[in-house]
Amino acid sequence: MEMISFTKRQACRFLLLKQGLLGDYRFEGKQGVMEFIHQAGCIQFDPVDVCGKNAELVLQSRIRNFSKQMLSDLLYQERVLVDYFDKNLSIFPVGDWPYFERFREQHRQWERSHEAVRGGRSQVRKHIADYGPVCSGDLDMPDKVDWYWSRTKLSRAVLEHMYFTGELAVHHKVGSIKYYDLIENCIPETVLSGHEPYPDEHDHHTWRVLRRIGSVGLLWNRASDAWLNIGGLKSAERSAAFHRLLKEGNIEKVHVEGMKEELYMLVEDIPLAKQCEEHTSWKKRCEFIAPLDNLLWDRKLIQALFGFDYKWEIYTPAEKRRYGHYVLPVIYDDRFIGRIEASADTKTHTLLVKNIWFEPDVKRTKKMDEAIDASIRRFSLFNQCREIIMEKSDQNGEL
Repeated sequence: MEMISFTKRQACRFLLLKQGLLGDYRFEGKQGVMEFIHQAGCIQFDPVDVCGKNAELVLQSRIRNFSKQMLSDLLYQERVLVDYFDKNLSIFPVGDWPYFERFREQHRQWERSHEAVRGGRSQVRKHIADYGPVCSGDLDMPDKVDWYWSRTKLSRAVLEHMYFTGELAVHHKVGSIKYYDLIENCIPETVLSGHEPYPDEHDHHTWRVLRRIGSVGLLWNRASDAWLNIGGLKSAERSAAFHRLLKEGNIEKVHVEGMKEELYMLVEDIPLAKQCEEHTSWKKRCEFIAPLDNLLWDRKLIQALFGFDYKWEIYTPAEKRRYGHYVLPVIYDDRFIGRIEASADTKTHTLLVKNIWFEPDVKRTKKMDEAIDASIRRFSLFNQCREIIMEKSDQNGEL
């Protein structure tokens, strides 16, 4: 098979098309959410909610008519999606549950404060049997134990241990508070009884590498955050997985003009790649991109292709930030044009746009400004805000 050759701009367009961020919306409504997550494998979850949680932000940029309630329904009512670990804490299709059995088994074999935590399992099960789904505040376990990040209440450690090992699932959330239920009440027995598809570690690594390439669209064989939380995947194991995927015809090499290192895509995406070689323009859209978006999993790759340097500064001391606390990249047409900092006040139903920073080489047009304004209005509706306040901006034009 002939290697795919791209200019950098074609490679950027391919990534955006693959992600559903260029041209007309490819995904719509709940069905679109499921279609995108099946394509991506997973979307990363983070509990911080400044203007929507990360997973919600990923979806609002791709799904026509997306609402936060859609994701909640798919997770906690229809239960076709599940919260668990893939690329760190993630959301993925419930049918993928068996693939992560090795992760649960590792936690069964070892935990901090192991004896104290295990000793509380029967109390949790009894509470659920008597009262239904439980949060840590419902349990009479006031003792503190050593846990992953710091000392914490025994009640939280027990619930998290049972969640990590697959005894419990997140039943629902109230704000940021998780309520847990027995796993058999949340996931069908046909899924729970499924055997791990790849018990051999090399097979598992190969599947995970393939999944991550499909999640992003293009990746290179080098260390990056795109491979986070794949246990035991070091450089040699990653290279072995790439070699096997090439040999079996599951991925294809991609040469990008001006780049020394080869990139890789799924073979099934070659027709999409051909579109990027043959077409030069698509309908222009403006979208705000989540900090932990699938597109940004390898930020060095994004910098190499788009010339866009993004750092999530939420954990950077205020005096050292270049931009702001919770800043989202802004895409217009086939490039990153800047970044926006916005926060949603749920009490006053107001979206505060604190600032918009444009990249130095961006030549603003009336159509670009109109597209940004329209995207801000959509973002306000997404956050259930009735009013928009522009605190500071380089933007001209009325909202």
